[in-house]
Amino acid sequence: MGSPESVEDYAIVVDSVSKVFRMKSERRDTFKERFVRGKARGGEQEFFALEDVSFKIRKGTTFGLIGHNGSGKSTMLKILAGVYRPTAGSVVVSEKVDALLELGAGFHGELTGRENIYLNGAILGRTKKQIDETLDWIIDYADIGEFIDQPVKVYSSGMTVRLGFAVAVAIRPKILIVDEIIAVGDEEFQRKCFDYMRELRDSGTTVALVTHSLSLAREMCDEIVWFDHGKVRMLASSDEAVSAYIAEVNAREAAKREAEEGEVDYGEDDQYRLNQGNGDCRMTRVEFLDENGRVVPFLTSGNEATLRIHVHSYYDLHDVELGLGFSTDGGVMVAGPNSKAGGRLYSFRAGEDTFIDYTMKEFIFQPGRYWLTTCFVRDGQMYDYSDRRTEVIVRTGRPSTEPALITLPPGKWSERAGWGNHEENKDE
Repeated sequence: MGSPESVEDYAIVVDSVSKVFRMKSERRDTFKERFVRGKARGGEQEFFALEDVSFKIRKGTTFGLIGHNGSGKSTMLKILAGVYRPTAGSVVVSEKVDALLELGAGFHGELTGRENIYLNGAILGRTKKQIDETLDWIIDYADIGEFIDQPVKVYSSGMTVRLGFAVAVAIRPKILIVDEIIAVGDEEFQRKCFDYMRELRDSGTTVALVTHSLSLAREMCDEIVWFDHGKVRMLASSDEAVSAYIAEVNAREAAKREAEEGEVDYGEDDQYRLNQGNGDCRMTRVEFLDENGRVVPFLTSGNEATLRIHVHSYYDLHDVELGLGFSTDGGVMVAGPNSKAGGRLYSFRAGEDTFIDYTMKEFIFQPGRYWLTTCFVRDGQMYDYSDRRTEVIVRTGRPSTEPALITLPPGKWSERAGWGNHEENKDE
């Protein structure tokens, strides 16, 4: 068994922290305001941004804070950075804390970038000697060229963020607090920032990170605290916390969609009667079923999924093929399975309402919105063609690790890197 953890093992210890903001009631000083809007109520209202929050961050780890907007993440981060003081409870840090909350907030528009490096560095507690020693690195990292000697007021927001980030991280901190401010930078800059943060983490810096990017949180964080309305909903490993959070978000969206949609009446005048084809049968609606056979408002990437295509036939039909087409918003066809290729043809009776299920053991589409086309056909004769009339919403059960429209089935990777020609690389 390993030795028990001690206080020295932690960079940050948050103990029963609460933060209350007191909001004064609206004042109505003039006679006109009082006459039109009535007499204002006196007193103050209390808003608990955080309530009895406790967690510990181990030294040398990356700790994530996630949750919906207004859940208390940024308030907690500002308490860790020393911007706010807790109303109750305590925060103990083992080293000086450097914070990336509002990059460039201390810049003066009339001063040049070079001059602002010294100004912002002083605000961050750097000595002139420290700034002098890191000046060349900051200018090189910010990569804003000749603008370094131009007034900051002519900078774009991206240039300001570049310079602010470079100043903030020029001296490798022991504890780094990061809000999701670097998300405003361009793709190249974001990669550069995250690569540097990984270097800091690997060198032993403790990082506390607020982010809405769950894939980033899962990739970079060792542990995650999930905030919900100012309280800790869960404190767990990155995989467990992110998966639970996504499940909660999916459940809320499903409930909202079901409440908004309610029961749909697919009657004689329904929009599906506008479909193309000779009309011998008509697709009337499509339902989505999960792995338990329950009707759901969206499909989940990586899980078993069933599309249930309902059809009404006006004549006796036999040997009918059902084709499906999945398209993006831009009209790009992603997949087009059909029942004939799958060895299935169907028969319908006149006046009959029935359905056909198409089940996928693992739904390979990545999260996003797609459009479904359905087509009932026999020997080139089109009975019904519904062109991208059905919206298909895809959500994820966990952050994606493969950016694309679909996730390929698992492939086989070589055991080692090869060299030379194929024959030389064969195992002996």
